[in-house]
Amino acid sequence: MKPLPFEKVTIVMGSRSDWSTMSNATRPLEELGISFATAVVSAHRTPQRLVDFASRAHESGTRVIIAGAGGSAHLPGMIAAISPLPVIAVPIESRFMTGMDSLLSIVQMPRGVAVATQAVGVSGAYNAGLMAAQMLSLCDDELQQRLIAWRERQTEQVPITVE
Repeated sequence: MKPLPFEKVTIVMGSRSDWSTMSNATRPLEELGISFATAVVSAHRTPQRLVDFASRAHESGTRVIIAGAGGSAHLPGMIAAISPLPVIAVPIESRFMTGMDSLLSIVQMPRGVAVATQAVGVSGAYNAGLMAAQMLSLCDDELQQRLIAWRERQTEQVPITVE
């Protein structure tokens, strides 16, 4: 079996079909020059892979985990229950309740198992990448300066007038 990848930010999802959403988490990371890895880790179909990943990520160079999950959405919470690292959750849009089932499942974490939950879908994935960058910038002055410049560019792109 191929070994799991690890980087400063590791993005995991329960299924390859989640990549169309989770790929958006990579955009701010790429723009800010932050290394990341991606992997499919299913809470239900690959439980041992989940345990191996979550228990080793902090020893393998990962500093923040972004976990996307749909439906019953156990992946972020299970990782947070095992790993000491911060976990940012992205509820994936589903066929049944357009992602509300995922969102409600993720945000109901019990006391003592923290998960930072983003919006459902593409915006949530993008913001998860941005949140990971903000977390990493707390201990990286160069990254913090890149993040400040990134925000200034974002602000400059908003027009002052409507024509």
